[in-house]
Amino acid sequence: MANDVKTRYSDKELEEFKVLIQGKIEKAKEQLELIKSSYKNDSNNGTDDTSPTFKAFDEGSKVMSKEANSQLAIRQEKFIRDLKNALIRIENKSYGVCRVTGKLINPERLKLVPHATLSIEAKNMQK
Repeated sequence: MANDVKTRYSDKELEEFKVLIQGKIEKAKEQLELIKSSYKNDSNNGTDDTSPTFKAFDEGSKVMSKEANSQLAIRQEKFIRDLKNALIRIENKSYGVCRVTGKLINPERLKLVPHATLSIEAKNMQK
């Protein structure tokens, strides 16, 4: 059916998106491991013998850093989950179809934001 091309991406295009997404998942997992390892880093960096004032600042800084890293880790885990959901949409051939308009999402947008479920048109309607 000739009209089928306009309602969904071809199997070849879906495979290209799949490869792109799998690469992004691998990179995201590596970044998540880096974030987690810095979050779990409890080394005191030799501040045991410094003044109490500096030590208080240093510990406050550690708490802030751990909170920031924790937030980064949460965001990264959500990003990975969104990418995995995109792979599921590829498998059921609904990938790249806007969930609001039902139209195909621009392939350039999908290359930049491969887990997108809304077209630019739908995003603008939300504002």
